[in-house]
Amino acid sequence: MNKNFLSVADLSRERIFKLFALAADLKQRWKSGRRGAPLAGRSMALIFEKQSLRTRVTFEVGIVQLGGRAVYLSGHEIGLGTRESVPDVARNLSRWVDGIAARVYSHATVETLARYATVPVINGLSDFEHPCQALADYFTLWERGVDLATMRLAWIGDGNNVCHSVMLAGALVGASMVVACPPGYEPNAGVQATVRKLGGKLDITYDAKEAATDADVLYTDVWVSMGQEAERVQRTEAFSRYQLNDTLVGFAKPSALLMHCLPAHRGEEITDTVLDGPRSIVLEQSENRLHAQKAVIFELLGGSLDDA
Repeated sequence: MNKNFLSVADLSRERIFKLFALAADLKQRWKSGRRGAPLAGRSMALIFEKQSLRTRVTFEVGIVQLGGRAVYLSGHEIGLGTRESVPDVARNLSRWVDGIAARVYSHATVETLARYATVPVINGLSDFEHPCQALADYFTLWERGVDLATMRLAWIGDGNNVCHSVMLAGALVGASMVVACPPGYEPNAGVQATVRKLGGKLDITYDAKEAATDADVLYTDVWVSMGQEAERVQRTEAFSRYQLNDTLVGFAKPSALLMHCLPAHRGEEITDTVLDGPRSIVLEQSENRLHAQKAVIFELLGGSLDDA
């Protein structure tokens, strides 16, 4: 892994599977009561320009479970890029903490933090990628014993930041992926090119039924993300045929698993019967954000399993 974790593309195939194994080890140790402190005395700054439930709690709890501590900084508190420049924030924090996790509007912000920080920077979400989410997603499937190399994952909906990271991670683990979205909402062309350069098997379609047919995994996300509220009417109309409901699920394999990164807009991109159904693994994904991110923090901040 690079000094930072800004993109799934920062990983290699070997590294992503090592992170899965480390996450599983740390998870098992914690649940069995072997609660060491491999990062005792270490600290992380959590910069959050956006609202958050899963990302904030899992980073904050994760560093604490590893023996360290977190310092939460809202965008309003530090005025990132307004009250103080991003480079200055990065340089100052580097004098005080051992790592930075940032949940920001613009991917350029997290890149600038990484450029000027001398400590590791982790992308907790940007408008371009959500690498920690994708790592947790594939860890969840791997943990369940899914053969990632033969798996067909269908993404139904917006080709957004989460989709980008899921695509890139899919290429690393050998999964086959198809994205079904309305015209104009396709994943970034550069990300598509990177996926194929990595050897990823990727198809783009405008037909949700075609994507769902014989899928092993169905994945969706909100149609209107934070910062896109002005596009709600336009997006709701464009995505109306891309709802993950019982009818669409019926085209997938009978054993298909159903995923959502949350938060969900129930009745829009996904129905209650699907989200809360027996094949939904959304709460496993949510829990595994904690364990996957602990693995990333552990590696980047130089933890030792002898102390875990």
